[in-house]
Amino acid sequence: MAVRLTLFPVTATPPSSLCSFNRLSRSPHLAYLSSSSSISGVLRATSRRLAFATRLKSVATMAASQEFTGNLKREVEKLFDTSLRITVPDGTSVETEVAASLPGKPGDYQCNNAMGLWSVIKGKGTQFRGPPAVGQAISKNLPASEMVETCSVAGPGFVNLVLSSKWMAKSIEKMLIDGIDTWAPTLPVKRAVVDFSSPNIAKEMHVGHLRSTIIGDTLARMLEYSKVEVLRRNHVGDWGTQFGMLIEYLFEKFPDTESVTETAIGDLQTFYKKSKTKFDEDTDFKEKAQKAVVRLQGGDPIYRKAWAKICEISRTEFAKVYQRLKVELEEKGESFYNPYIANVIGELDSKGLVEESEGARVIFLEGFNIPLMVVKSDGGFNYASTDLTALWYRLNEEKAEWIVYVTDVGQQQHFNMFFKAARKAGWLPESDKTYPRVDHVGFGLVLGDDGKRFRTRSSDVVRLVDLLDEAKTRSKTALIERGKDKEWTPEELDRTAEAVGYGAVKYADLKNNRLTNYTFNFDQMLSDKGNTAVYLLYAHARICSIIRKSGKDIDELKKTEKLALDHPEERALGLHLLRFAETVEEACSNLLPNVLCHYLYDLSERYTSFYSVHQVIGSPEEASRLLLCEATAVVMRKCFHLLGITPVYKI
Repeated sequence: MAVRLTLFPVTATPPSSLCSFNRLSRSPHLAYLSSSSSISGVLRATSRRLAFATRLKSVATMAASQEFTGNLKREVEKLFDTSLRITVPDGTSVETEVAASLPGKPGDYQCNNAMGLWSVIKGKGTQFRGPPAVGQAISKNLPASEMVETCSVAGPGFVNLVLSSKWMAKSIEKMLIDGIDTWAPTLPVKRAVVDFSSPNIAKEMHVGHLRSTIIGDTLARMLEYSKVEVLRRNHVGDWGTQFGMLIEYLFEKFPDTESVTETAIGDLQTFYKKSKTKFDEDTDFKEKAQKAVVRLQGGDPIYRKAWAKICEISRTEFAKVYQRLKVELEEKGESFYNPYIANVIGELDSKGLVEESEGARVIFLEGFNIPLMVVKSDGGFNYASTDLTALWYRLNEEKAEWIVYVTDVGQQQHFNMFFKAARKAGWLPESDKTYPRVDHVGFGLVLGDDGKRFRTRSSDVVRLVDLLDEAKTRSKTALIERGKDKEWTPEELDRTAEAVGYGAVKYADLKNNRLTNYTFNFDQMLSDKGNTAVYLLYAHARICSIIRKSGKDIDELKKTEKLALDHPEERALGLHLLRFAETVEEACSNLLPNVLCHYLYDLSERYTSFYSVHQVIGSPEEASRLLLCEATAVVMRKCFHLLGITPVYKI
């Protein structure tokens, strides 16, 4: 008769609530043989099973001994992944499902694989009798690890893991010595492009550019912290038909364009409006402007110089905003990609994607009622041709693996269409989660108190420079009302007003889910109560004040003292600190800065809960608690950095 092998997962081990007993010394499977079995078959089967057991033991040893890399959830997943490889019959594919436990629920992390696993293995010769038994096996098969204090199984097989407080304290101590960068997450990409801000030349930056600039900068900062090389791209609108009217108007007002300055032109927005009015009302001027476009695009040196002058003045205005926000960008505007467009359209044409339609050249895309126009009927190029070319350049020349576009949600269809065209051309994989990858990071409107688009009383859009300066002025006034002008130097007062004012504007935007509209309200964002930058900056300053008042050398304490998390409030704060890296990774992966904002606010709340019931200075646990204060301040400062907010150290 043929050999019959029946495999049983290990389940007959002594019950234990602790996960410190390494059961890998036991065979992961039991086998029994029917009569008249073939000896060679037995040997082959046994060899396979021994090899499998050896591989599992190797994996378990590695998981148990691997040093903490900063991402706590990943470390817990490794432990459960090892357990699942032992528990699950050979060949069954299982993705580890681990989540942080909700407040008030048992455990620090929970493995939720039991129910899903039971649905896969039931009826296949398993000895398990339901999800709870699977959960018990997962718990028992966890490898030995100093991370783990206890493990328990609840309900239909939920495995609740409690971390060791000693291990948690030791991990925080190590971060204090080695630095917060050792907790940086690792993403599956090496180079990314973040395309953000992107104002139009000859137009003022207004509140509509605020969200793109702030959100894009934060995404770039989080990716950079995660060891990704980020190409920060400012895709300014510096090319197109509007430059004909701007250049001709410039010639009319300033025949000697060499001497034109920012002061001479004055307000760019007014200059643009006047040229547009003349274009609409004066037929001769309109004709000149149209001819000017042709001469500009043809490379006429006089027109190129005038164009360059307008761009230069605009950049000076943009720089005022970027300097206030401390945002760094590299400009590669529409004009940069112009020389590449014809070849890119030619490549798309050679693949049979471009068709003629009503005199224009278009790409028809499944699922869209209108085609994507890539060449206008007059032979000119448009946004789609420029964006496709920029994408081609970023993939082929800059070798970007992830390209992120930060614009308002109103442009969603445009991005969906040209992303689909790129997939049709074979530039991108079919799956939108496979690299190289593109994402449109859309965001909602900034509203006024009336619920309408935020504007001035004269219905003009609000200049971003004016908005930021107003925030700083209000912040400074509040500080003076508290008497800080008498305590601090003028430089300290100005720096703090700037940090608080600009930080308040940024945080008020970033704390919201970017897809939603939000109401711009100075009083709310500059409040020192609730989830605001002011409250968080003050909380950080108070922690720094406690450390200063102790009179202790915090750097010396890091080397000589130990941290203990003996009380519930200390442990809750320590656990939240250790979840920093997984929060940054989640915010990066989902392109949601508000995830980090919520973490930061929760951190300040947990610190308040700790400090309100535990004395720091003068207590027997002073050294340990000062280290916990310092760790909180370090993580808060890194959060501020990622959000583009300057911390304050006294208030």
